[in-house]
Amino acid sequence: MSKTKHLRVLFVASGNKDGKPGAVVHNQALSLQTEGVSVSFFLIKGSGLIGYLKNIIPLSKYIKFHKPHIVHAHYSLSAITATLALFISPKTPLMVSLMGSDTQLRKGFGLVVRFFHRHFWQCSIVKSEEMRVNSKLNSAKVIPNGVDLKEIESIERTLNGVRKERKRILFAADPSRESKNYDLAENAVRIIEKDLRVVFNKPHKVILEEILNADVVLLTSKWEGSPNIVKEAMACNRPVVATNVGDIEWLFGNEPGHFLTTFDPQDVAEKIELALDFSRKNEKTNGRKRIIELGLDSETVARRIITIYKEIIENK
Repeated sequence: MSKTKHLRVLFVASGNKDGKPGAVVHNQALSLQTEGVSVSFFLIKGSGLIGYLKNIIPLSKYIKFHKPHIVHAHYSLSAITATLALFISPKTPLMVSLMGSDTQLRKGFGLVVRFFHRHFWQCSIVKSEEMRVNSKLNSAKVIPNGVDLKEIESIERTLNGVRKERKRILFAADPSRESKNYDLAENAVRIIEKDLRVVFNKPHKVILEEILNADVVLLTSKWEGSPNIVKEAMACNRPVVATNVGDIEWLFGNEPGHFLTTFDPQDVAEKIELALDFSRKNEKTNGRKRIIELGLDSETVARRIITIYKEIIENK
């Protein structure tokens, strides 16, 4: 398997959201396709463990018919489903990407994931070093999701430097998700008497436009792996205020315009004020340069993943 253009990869992921893969999974597939990899999807329909397990036989039939060189499952339940499907289909190598929410598994299920990781998964990817430690997957590879800089630059040209409003504080997550900790964001902006713009479940292009039109991007999560919204905000050269979770401290480095905060609403409020002041004085950060330096553009990340695919196939 020396040529990328002949590499066939099957992505296994949830399709419960509008019958489509999530934006992160979809964007990773696009970046691999740009590098010449043939990517197809098996989207799992059904919620909960039982709903996922009902996909075992259909997935095994799909693998047997399409004969991918490697199966790449995203999230733990998809990975377990793919593992069981491969028991009754041709022995195709399995690679697994675990996301931030996978570090918050219940203790018993965490043991199951570690068992499958050790005995059945040819490679496991986690999104941050913190995630590798928390999930106790010591041999997992740390590869954060990449950012499509070309898409951002294209949207920038479309906007032509025109930004809609001032003092726009963007919270780009579903407030109903416990992990996103919306109450903290709401309490913080109330202290400084500012408005909070909440945007979620929108096309990826719309989210990027919102980021480019923001003065500050705010993340108050209780936990994360390697949050794409932070990397995308940095790639858009927008100031960011974020709780110190996942790999955010590493992402920020010492670049001005990026502010780590505790879970104290007063601290969050003060950091938002500093970010707004930075936006007023400087307009842009050097976040995109930082993303490139860290090798987190989608092209670089795709090439790292392709290298792993080839190693797994050659060692099969």
